[in-house]
Amino acid sequence: MIIYDIIIVGAGSAGLSAAIYASRAKLKTLLLEKNRCGGHLLIIDLLENYPGFYKGISGFDFAIKLEMQAKEFGTEIIYDDVLCIENKLNVKKVITANSIYESRTVVIATGTSLKKTNVLGESKFIGRGVSFCAVCDAPFYKNKDVLVIGGGDSAVQESIHISKFANSVTIICKNDKLKAIKVLQDRMLIHKNISVIYNAIPKEFYGKELLEKVTIMDVNTQQKKDLKINGVFIFIGLIPNTHFISNLITNEFGYILTDENMNTSVSGFFACGDVRKKQLKQVVTAVSDGVQAAVSAQNYIEENI
Repeated sequence: MIIYDIIIVGAGSAGLSAAIYASRAKLKTLLLEKNRCGGHLLIIDLLENYPGFYKGISGFDFAIKLEMQAKEFGTEIIYDDVLCIENKLNVKKVITANSIYESRTVVIATGTSLKKTNVLGESKFIGRGVSFCAVCDAPFYKNKDVLVIGGGDSAVQESIHISKFANSVTIICKNDKLKAIKVLQDRMLIHKNISVIYNAIPKEFYGKELLEKVTIMDVNTQQKKDLKINGVFIFIGLIPNTHFISNLITNEFGYILTDENMNTSVSGFFACGDVRKKQLKQVVTAVSDGVQAAVSAQNYIEENI
């Protein structure tokens, strides 16, 4: 069996950056990804705060560039679902749905998943009126009425994108003000077809074959009302993808704890990007994390193996 120097689990911006640095350092590098390279980059309409792209770049295009760069340096990419990882002395066993891989080090870069509301009817209408990706699905709602759930940066930024297609975009926010940064809120005001309902949460999704209306409730008065809409986009937070890891220390929310060099609680295991506990979750910080994780893995191999 091939023993890799480094196996990276997750091919978002952190995982791809780790792969670029590891393979460029001539480490035998395997990148495992469940779906496709890019992670949350694939749902970013315009990445405008990454240094060097002064006019911005689509998340999809940026992901393609990272993937091509990793492959150019020799990264092997396999699409498979990682089920668990075992720590066997100097060799780590990464067990996937289809195979078993061995490596001297492992980097966890699995990022996060979008949180669901878990209210009645949500699951029934996913893909039939309920979406978590504006870049993917906004064009389907041309000249239609759309509801966005959430009040943070993602909710406002994606509402702006959706407004280019939809007749109207209504944001419902559970608080009395939006949490999005001011520059996004100011930009939102330019789009007259975007409105906000504060202190409101969804209670139920209705429809026959497709979503037709959503019941929302005022969190202060408990009063409910129905909104007739054609689609709902949900941006209410993130959940770290750490369900397959049982031997690494995580915090109460499931994020992996690391030091500044991306070392985890288990020797030879590293974590980078949004899956680890940190204050700022941005593409640029994920890239930096990935680079540090690759360098730390290289140092570990040189010092211990």
